Amino acid sequence: MKVIPLAADSLGVRSMATYVEIADTGILIDPGATLAHSRFTLPPATEEWDALRRANDRISAYAARASMIFVSHYHDDHFRSDPATYLGRTVLAKDPHRMVGGQQARRGSELWTMLDAKARPTIADGYERREHALELRASPPLPHGVEATTLGYVVALLVADHAERERFVFASDVQGPLSGVAAGWLIQQRPTLLYLSGPPSYIEGQLGTPLIERGIDNLLRVIDATGCRVIMDHHAVRDAGFGARFERLWSTKRVVTAAEFLGVPLAALESQRRQLWTSVARKPADGARTADRAAGGADAPKRRATIDRPITRTARGGPTS
Repeated sequence: MKVIPLAADSLGVRSMATYVEIADTGILIDPGATLAHSRFTLPPATEEWDALRRANDRISAYAARASMIFVSHYHDDHFRSDPATYLGRTVLAKDPHRMVGGQQARRGSELWTMLDAKARPTIADGYERREHALELRASPPLPHGVEATTLGYVVALLVADHAERERFVFASDVQGPLSGVAAGWLIQQRPTLLYLSGPPSYIEGQLGTPLIERGIDNLLRVIDATGCRVIMDHHAVRDAGFGARFERLWSTKRVVTAAEFLGVPLAALESQRRQLWTSVARKPADGARTADRAAGGADAPKRRATIDRPITRTARGGPTS
């Protein structure tokens, strides 16, 4: 089984987009990516726009390879509305009429209208399929955080490769998990690899420390019960101090970010937005650099390793999307 995080907060954008491949079956999970429109009262920095373009290019490339697409819920950073992503494919998506409300209900309804015309949509909630070595099992709706949350509910997905004895669970925005119900479902699936959003410590001042500690305790319980490895990302890495805040988890040597899982440098850009804008403010004025640029000197523009800024600059996503 191949598990490839395509975009993530530790890679510079709000996303959990992932590609999973077993034999000739490719599954694209939560193919969305956004930026927080405001963080520290600042808009996204250039580096974040670069990361968003790179993330969307990667998602599009793997969408072309996928035979199935899974959508866990209808926050903007977990799906996209572009019909080309889903065209002709089997799409497992959360029921847009059950345990969903507000903007998510509207987005879900609009997506399903498009899917009915362009793809082969199926309700994901409680879905099960077993075919040769491949097993797919979706959860019932699980809280996007705590029980009775106003943020709605998500559907988690088990992808099992019985030939290789590997069990990957994508748990989406369970935020820890903060819910004991979500923790219990995860334990029942006996994952060998678990990918989830961690506790949202970047809004700990609003939620309270006991709630964040509950998320940490619940994840430790899942690890103790299953022995699984964990990719913890998304909400957990938006706090600049996430390294120290989640030391109890990192110290198990079972928990890593998506960037660490891929073996690439950590780029939790949203948590660094103040520093990114400060570095822009400290640069010399354009006029002071003109002569050096013309001479091709040290300050001449250099080709960057990141992809160019996207043409469509849309940053969406609220505090806990």
